[in-house]
Amino acid sequence: MRQTIEFLLRDWLDVEALNARPRYAEHSLATFTPVLDTCERIARDKYAPFNRLVDLEEPRQDGDRVILPQAAHDAWRAYAESGMLAAAQDEALGGMQLPYTVEAAANAFFARASVSIGAGMLTVGNANLLMAHGTPAQQRVFAQTEFSGRWAGTMCLSEPQAGTSLSDIATRALPDGDDFEADALGPRYRLFGNKMWISAGEHELTENIVHLVLAKIPGADGKLIPGPRGISLFIAPKMMVDADGRLTRKRRVAPSFLDPLVGRVGEPALGAVEYLRNDITLAGLNHRCGWRGTPNTLLSFGDGRHPVRGMAGAIGWRVGAPGDGLRCMFHMMNEARIGVGLAAAMLARSPGARRRHGGQRAGSRAAPRSRRRHHPGAAHTALSATPAANGTSLLHPALAPRAGEWLGLHQPTRHSRRLRTWAERCAATPRSHGRTRPGNFPGEHTWLTIICNSSLPNGPAAGWKSITSGSNVAPCPSRARAKCWCATTGCRSTPICAGACPTPSPTPNRWHWAR
Repeated sequence: MRQTIEFLLRDWLDVEALNARPRYAEHSLATFTPVLDTCERIARDKYAPFNRLVDLEEPRQDGDRVILPQAAHDAWRAYAESGMLAAAQDEALGGMQLPYTVEAAANAFFARASVSIGAGMLTVGNANLLMAHGTPAQQRVFAQTEFSGRWAGTMCLSEPQAGTSLSDIATRALPDGDDFEADALGPRYRLFGNKMWISAGEHELTENIVHLVLAKIPGADGKLIPGPRGISLFIAPKMMVDADGRLTRKRRVAPSFLDPLVGRVGEPALGAVEYLRNDITLAGLNHRCGWRGTPNTLLSFGDGRHPVRGMAGAIGWRVGAPGDGLRCMFHMMNEARIGVGLAAAMLARSPGARRRHGGQRAGSRAAPRSRRRHHPGAAHTALSATPAANGTSLLHPALAPRAGEWLGLHQPTRHSRRLRTWAERCAATPRSHGRTRPGNFPGEHTWLTIICNSSLPNGPAAGWKSITSGSNVAPCPSRARAKCWCATTGCRSTPICAGACPTPSPTPNRWHWAR
């Protein structure tokens, strides 16, 4: 894989041409190579060996806590210390001013080794949104701390009754007092509602978690504004912070002689300080088919279990203008779409499928089990998926910098299909052949991640059939309502296949039918 990435960066993308720009003038292939070396080493040592472990030892809830394997903590620490969270940021912010194309290629090693360990993609996207739309104080307190790896980030969009239809969200944001606009971190509100399917919504990888929450501010009549016009964006940290970015201390208790956590000389034990928690409660964990190492949570905002200043309601500071939340949030959502595309491409390149044994030769139970790639049918499937996987790997670093151009706010769903096409075709190939059963083989969760997290109502998931004819006319096997297209001429005949190619070609045609 390293050879492929270097080929894409050097020979196809001509990444050295970026060095002509003033921002990247100090970079060259000599500086890009150590970045790839570091990411490849961390992925090999801290991620890949524990890919199966985090799949088996799923996150578990213990009250308000989520327990993760120690491997997840070690992987996050190594990733944060590598500086990759701030790789594309200015040197003044502790970054490397690395081109995003190189950063995306370097992150491919982690996605391939174990896509579900850590929450780097969400944290970087969270901080980048604040750098684009937040106030200077919000950037200094929240974004820069996330880039350092001390805090992590999430995006809280969906609710139990509102999945992709964000206009139906019911989380309310009420001004917190008469002086709510005078807060140093931005206009301060109290949030009330529930957020569902929040990845990395609760964990102890970092000392704090910065939630970006979509909520609606009631109108003058006290009612929520229908549709997306009333949606605003808020910063709601797990632990309360002050204007200088320090965690707010709740109270100090006497150190215990039995406390194994001992601070430095002259300081109290770590367990002697209790910090003020925001009114955000872990209401439950969701079981997931793929990405099991990342907690998928149900969060309750403002249920009163952790009152702030004696009142219920999670404290949230508004980002941007009222009603501008969805536009701001798409900055992070677009990055997440590209990151998910990278994950799909790297899952398709997982070594698990190459190591899978498929069966024995007929007539001898004592014969050694052969690799699936030695079976003609499986080999055909794998070879069909290879161009899709390679194409996705190629498209990701090339199209990542153009996310803002391709994924416009006015039609985000339609444009996002352009970046999803290759990954979806790759996902459809294993889905259309064989069976998948939980616990089948060590790489099973890799395919489940692709299969169960994709949505293809009318595309390849419907079950593509193909037939090659020795003449220029290929008969349609169904002669019914079907969608057909000719791989040789590009001709399409929908919705009725007439049973013959409308534009005959002198060479044999390969027709594909979708039932």
